[in-house]
Formats: sequence, C-alpha cells, structure tokens
Amino acid sequence: MPLLSAKNPHLIALVAVAGLVSLASVAPARAQDPRATPERLQALLRLYPAADANHDGVLTEEKALAYAAKARAPRSSSASPTAIAPAPTRTDIAYGPAPRNVLDFWSAPGASPEHPAPLVIYIHGGGFIGGDKSKVREDKLVQQCLDAGVSFAAINYRYLAPDAPIQDVLRDCARAVQFLRSKSADWHLDKTRVASYGGSAGAGTSLWLAFHDDLADPKNADPVLRESTRLICAGASSPQATYDWVRWTDLLGAENVKQFGRRYDTPVFYGLNPDESFQSSAAKKIRADCDMLALISKDDPPVFISSSLPDLALTNSNQFLHHPRHVRALYDRAREIGISVTASSPALGLKPPAGSPATLRDFLFIQLGGKKSPPVATTNAP
Repeated sequence: MPLLSAKNPHLIALVAVAGLVSLASVAPARAQDPRATPERLQALLRLYPAADANHDGVLTEEKALAYAAKARAPRSSSASPTAIAPAPTRTDIAYGPAPRNVLDFWSAPGASPEHPAPLVIYIHGGGFIGGDKSKVREDKLVQQCLDAGVSFAAINYRYLAPDAPIQDVLRDCARAVQFLRSKSADWHLDKTRVASYGGSAGAGTSLWLAFHDDLADPKNADPVLRESTRLICAGASSPQATYDWVRWTDLLGAENVKQFGRRYDTPVFYGLNPDESFQSSAAKKIRADCDMLALISKDDPPVFISSSLPDLALTNSNQFLHHPRHVRALYDRAREIGISVTASSPALGLKPPAGSPATLRDFLFIQLGGKKSPPVATTNAP
C-alpha cells in the first residue's frame, strides 16, 4: 500500500480530521499542499504514533484511513467498562440539527417544580476533532453532583470541518446551554444557576461561554435561541487562553506556533479561504469573537482554571496546546479586569488561597449552592 498521496483530496480530508495534516489541506484548492507529502506524514507520525497500528514506522494509506475513521466514529452512548457514573436520565437528546448536536442529562434526585436543581454542563475535549460526551461517565463528579442536588449534562458538538469552523462549533455549545434552559420547566432546572466545565477544548469553550456577551435573541423564531447563554461560573482544566491564532505568537512564540500549530493556525480554522489573510476584515471579526482574553469584562462570572504541566520548552503539540502560559495569561487578564479567578498551576506557583475552594468540585458547589454541597476543602491541593 503506497504512502498517502497528496493527489487524493478525499483521503487528505479524512486524515486531516484526525489531525495528521493541516486543516488547510481539506480545501480542494489546497489538495496539492506540499505539506501533504510522505516526508511530512512521517514527521507528523512522530506526533501521532497511534496511527502506526503495526508499529513498523511507516504511515500507509490503510493505516491513515483506519486512524481517521476511528477518530471520526461516534462513541457508543452505552456505559463504558470503566464507567462509574449512573446511567443518564435522558440519553442522546438532540439540541440542534447536526448529528453530533446531542446531549445526555442526569436529573438530580428530588428536583421538582418547587425545588429546581442547579445544573453543571460537561464539554468534552479532543482538540475539536475528537472526543465524546461519554468520557464523563468515568468521572466521579457526576455522582457527586447528583448527591449534592445538582443536575448534570454532557454534550457533543460538531468536529471542526470546512462547513463547521471554530465559531460555529463554539455556538453549538452555546445552543446546548440554551436548549437546557429551554427545558427548565420540564426537567426541573434552575436556569439562573448553570455552570460549565471541561478539559482542553472543553475548557476553552467553557471560558468562551463565560466571557462572551449573552447570545440570547429574544425575538428569534426559535424558542431555544431566545434563552441566555450566560453561566454562573466556569471550570477549565488545561485550557487554551484564546482562539485568536494571531495572539498565540505573543503567548508561546512564533517558532512554536509554526511547529506545533499546524492544523489550527490557518484561515480554514475560521471557515475562510486558505489563502485569506488573518488581517482581512472578515478574519479580524471572527478572531475577535473567539478571543477569550479580549472578551473578559467586569460582569463576567467567576472561573476556576488549572494546569498540571511543567513550564518547559515545548517539544510536542500537547505541551503547546496546554502549556501553563495559557493559565498565566488568563489569570493575569482576569485579575486586570477585576473578575473572580481561582488558579492552580504548580509550574507557575499558583494555588488557591487558604480558605478558598481548592478543587473544581468545591468551586462548582460553592458557586451553585447545591442543597447538600460538601464542606469546602481548605488545603491548597490542585
């Protein structure tokens, strides 16, 4: 089986979704992108060793297709062998028109019209090209929320694609928040107490929801879109500080952006022509809409941000996307603007002050006021 050919745009598109080539290669006009070469693929294979199924050190079309198909395949909604969360009250509920616009919902025991429950929403990570809501079923936080009288939801969203740029993916998640609020009467939810959290892409999205102006459109014909997108708080583990790629140069350096930002550092990320400038009027407008650092304002809710990675020179894309400098930038900006921020990053010497919530769980329960919230830990553990 020959190595992946730059002349096969369909295969390039499949593999691009799996993260093996730049998203710029998805566009037909870029099918001859010189980066989609055997040499380039072998270099990228060092970043994605799981694509080499038989460990022979060579990426073939067969292995590339298999890896791409696996990354794109929806995970089963049934509980995994490692699941520790109870089965959802409602599974795979559609909140929008796309196939991946679905969510799972757990109703807190005792929630009623007279006693509506606050809500925690989990947004999965995966670089916006993978991941699934079912991952949260391995997290004890689901049961802890239910025990505290807090309802829980986990959402899927569209993966990045030419017809689903980052701003649309973020709005998928915003619509999920609005949909859940629209169900407040039927599902006994307190729509004034809604929080979101996640890791990586889910972390950045949660912060985007926390900092973005309300997207509610009171006159919209769609009743879901009339609901608020605002949160009472947000939690972010290993977040990105911004989805404005121009700002990443100042954050992590031009060489690191060039080496590790490949599949994101392209106008295609914003649904634009791959040859369009980041400085075009259309690009500037979208970049501003996706820039969490610039969106922060004094009326934004409290956030809890954390990173466990060391502050080292970058050697791979995981460090690039989750470097503690993201936390530092967010922490400094939030303090500059004057919103409540709790940060945990050993590499930066950041830890919650004594007496403050030391964990994401404690933070969420303090902000939401669950009926049986456990005592707040007073240690400085991340």
